[in-house]
Amino acid sequence: MHLDHLTFVAGPHGLQSTVAELSEALGRQFKDGGFHPRFGTRNNILPLAEGRYLEVVEVLDHPAADKAVYGRAVRARQELGGGWLGWVISVADLAPYEQRLGRAAVPGSRQFPDGRRLEWEQIGVKGLMTDPQLPYFLKWESPADVLPSASAGDVRLSTLEIAGSRERVEEWVGSPIAAVFDGVRIEFTSPHGHPGVSAVVFDVPGRGLVRI
Repeated sequence: MHLDHLTFVAGPHGLQSTVAELSEALGRQFKDGGFHPRFGTRNNILPLAEGRYLEVVEVLDHPAADKAVYGRAVRARQELGGGWLGWVISVADLAPYEQRLGRAAVPGSRQFPDGRRLEWEQIGVKGLMTDPQLPYFLKWESPADVLPSASAGDVRLSTLEIAGSRERVEEWVGSPIAAVFDGVRIEFTSPHGHPGVSAVVFDVPGRGLVRI
């Protein structure tokens, strides 16, 4: 299992405004990731170190956004003012998760601005919508050279702060979540209100630790 990426939903002023704020905080420029035709969303991404990336996503005025679970999840978070949607774990085989959750993974794709296409399968977004502390799972289908993390950045994901229960997340993931998981510190705090990702700490060369 690999802690693959984090998703931040654009605020009320839109994708570009949110990206500008995060770029200022991290001192790095995001790039246009394109749109997700199956989900009715689009994103900008920032490749991180260690095969990870940060995406900022917004929902589009598109019929797919009302049908796809992911599109509905992004819209719901956007209507709350944006912020952290969740964390994503990539795996080599989704079959065990399909069996445990009792449903099939769904295909996903992203159309790059230059016409290339990124493809994957994912499962668990319904769990994220019900309980936002939970990650969802994906399996990349495209070759490594087109993955969002292919162009490695120098910003390192240091700490993931989650309002929730380590035991609940371990039950969902199906394996222990140690204090350091896949090289990232995972800190759980009792939720005051709704559970979910409450903050993320990045180690930024030249700036030190930046908490968002």
